Amino acid sequence: MAVGDDLTVCDGEGRDYECKLLKIRDNQVDCSIEESHFCPAEPPYKATVYQALVKGERLDVAIQKSVEFGAASVAPFESSRCIVRMKGEKEGSKSQRRRRIAAEAAKQCGRGIIPTVAEPVSFVDMITEAAKADLAIFCYEKEGERMLGATLESLRANPPKSVAIVVGPEGGFSPEEAQKAENAGLSLLGLGKRILRTESAAAFVLACLVYETELK
Repeated sequence: MAVGDDLTVCDGEGRDYECKLLKIRDNQVDCSIEESHFCPAEPPYKATVYQALVKGERLDVAIQKSVEFGAASVAPFESSRCIVRMKGEKEGSKSQRRRRIAAEAAKQCGRGIIPTVAEPVSFVDMITEAAKADLAIFCYEKEGERMLGATLESLRANPPKSVAIVVGPEGGFSPEEAQKAENAGLSLLGLGKRILRTESAAAFVLACLVYETELK
């Protein structure tokens, strides 16, 4: 870039600053702020994706797509049917890579924040935290009556400020886990007639939220 060029600077808290380059030095760039505004790429709610630990690159894909579809944070957790376990993870390098994936995805799609990726937690700790959201969605493939669409339609008059989306591992959740989640206050919801892969489910729910809150 050159002096006089326009650029957008983000404060990491959802606000964008439209700036003009004044001076370029070896270790510093001086800019003038022409105007500021809330980043239009940020949704009107804060969504956290609670993604069960999965093998291979599936968790990386889930993080990338969740960020692209508007998640503010991703929190991995361990459930009874997880093939990958917390004790077997090399958390240092894996956590750094996951945060890098989130940062790259956020920059690619013009987000106003860098979404966080938490360290893995237990199932019990996860549902305790997820239940604090205004809308806590527990994606359960065996739920055939209560569906995501009906729940989102009912929220149009009073949109949630915070959303939790809980997605299970390759083998899904056990009935006991589903019951614990419901007892904790989470909404067990089906996502339709097709069973989605674990790395696709959160992105699907987030896309439905985007449709309801931003595209109508």
